[in-house]
Amino acid sequence: MLYTQGKTQCNPAEIGYDEKRLVVLNEFFQTLIDDGEIQCAMYCLSRRGKVFAQGAVGRRIFDEDCVEAAQPDSVRYIASITKVFVAVAIMKLVEDGLTRLEVPLGEILPQFNSSPFNGIALFHLLTHTSGMHPDGGCFNNKHDPGGYWHFIETAYEAYKNDKSEDKGEFDWISAALAHGVRMEPDKQWLYCSFGFVILGEIIHKLTGIHAHKYIEDFICKPLGLKDTAFELTPEMAKRYIIPNQDTREYINDIISGKQSEKDMPWAAIPSTGGGMKSTAYDLMRFGNAIMFGGSIDGARILGRKAVEKMLAPAIHGKPDYCWGANESDRQYGIGFDLRDGAQFTLSPGSYQHGGAGHCELFVDPKEELVAAWFVPYAKDGWFPRATWNVHNIIWSGLL
Repeated sequence: MLYTQGKTQCNPAEIGYDEKRLVVLNEFFQTLIDDGEIQCAMYCLSRRGKVFAQGAVGRRIFDEDCVEAAQPDSVRYIASITKVFVAVAIMKLVEDGLTRLEVPLGEILPQFNSSPFNGIALFHLLTHTSGMHPDGGCFNNKHDPGGYWHFIETAYEAYKNDKSEDKGEFDWISAALAHGVRMEPDKQWLYCSFGFVILGEIIHKLTGIHAHKYIEDFICKPLGLKDTAFELTPEMAKRYIIPNQDTREYINDIISGKQSEKDMPWAAIPSTGGGMKSTAYDLMRFGNAIMFGGSIDGARILGRKAVEKMLAPAIHGKPDYCWGANESDRQYGIGFDLRDGAQFTLSPGSYQHGGAGHCELFVDPKEELVAAWFVPYAKDGWFPRATWNVHNIIWSGLL
């Protein structure tokens, strides 16, 4: 087994955890690697605010000829876990008096002022109940032209070819909204990443600060999240998990200075649906800040009441049929997933969020246990063992 141990703050026994279960965890990660489901694994576990386990299993680079070990501080794209950072940013704007959750989007973004969008509020985007089209793959719809991004790309090509002197700036929001909605708001839980892109633009409009910078300056930096950002620095890129050749070329260009993510297409559009990069340690620290009411080590990102609002069940009686689900009452908070199904051994009141391809952040406030892990998939698909089984192994160590 290619295993690297990270720094810890205490012995597992000191905080009531069975150290032998960590051996089981590492061996299980190796099983997933041997079975070809994941490339490697990085994790960071804390209880009562103290890191008691941090490690990495497997190779950082996909190439079998490369034996460089993944490290506990290896960096990875965190995909949809970005959404909880965005939700915290919106709640910060609420507690600072800049907006409220029931405010219609049209009061901030005029493109939403007409039907069928004028019934959508901030709350609906944060809880995936806006009625806007969900992510690709949620439903088997062969007639879907490609989602909101398809409409943006098509409109932008026409914009580039328009030689008019008075054509103005490209309006990506109006272009996207040509896709319409799937249904009226507040009817179903429909997982819509593009709704969080819109929330990024809301942050920009209300503060005058691009959403990326706002989140980094007012959430990441105060918490000391040195490896969490929307744009990779060359130093972070050197620690990035590389799952394929395309990623290797992209990372090498960033390291060499040939390319910046600011130069990429659509750089002006916020990547708030899932564009952040981070480490397992940083995600663990963020999870602790939420668990302790919005503050950690004297750094405050949010007030206790705002955090309580985020973690309380926000929707009731909303069915979820995404990705083959058949839930009559989807459990969801403000940006956080509150599910407590048969696959979990979590305490009541726990919360979580995952990211595609794959990474996880789980918080169990009753046990004061926070777990973050990255399990980059080695092939296309969905591998529940890397999420649900790993979760159950981690929680099995509680004494």
